Amino acid sequence: MNSIKNSPELSEIEKALSGELYNATDKELIKMRMLCKDLCFEYNSIKPSNLKERVRILNKIFNSIGSNPVIEQPFYCDYGKNISSGDNLFINHNCVILDCANVTIGNNVFIAPNCGFYTAGHPLEYSVRNTGLEYAKPITIGDNVWIGANTAVLGGVCIGSGSVIGAGSVVKNDIPPNVLAFGNPCKVIKNINNT
Repeated sequence: MNSIKNSPELSEIEKALSGELYNATDKELIKMRMLCKDLCFEYNSIKPSNLKERVRILNKIFNSIGSNPVIEQPFYCDYGKNISSGDNLFINHNCVILDCANVTIGNNVFIAPNCGFYTAGHPLEYSVRNTGLEYAKPITIGDNVWIGANTAVLGGVCIGSGSVIGAGSVVKNDIPPNVLAFGNPCKVIKNINNT
């Protein structure tokens, strides 16, 4: 059986945010996702040169977003309200953030095209998985991180400040600060002198 516990006294969103099994088909969660998906649709439909309107919608999508955000369209997320970022965030085209748990992004983070951040996970046992239960683990990205194109960052991962993740990586374990790491699975290749 899945080792993740389940507390019936918590709401489904509380279970998701605490790492417990939760019912993704819960009506309140569906309502929250639809609201976010409508906002993402609106954001992705804005004329790219209308920067003021883009920032206005981003502030409605994200829990919090720092100054000077640039998120190229299209951009997709599940809830939005579980995403927080610092200043000078740059996300290139076609980013997907499945924020069933918290996604925390530091200052001066660069994210290349076609990257995905996946907090959601599903039980290995199909008998549990087929009931609609899933779990989520948070993702944390430190300051001054650069994530290369076509990278997948999985739930439960922390990427340390000053690190660079090479293109095409699958990040399933924590990455320490100030390193170059890449591969599938992503591994530290060398230290970076960020002094």
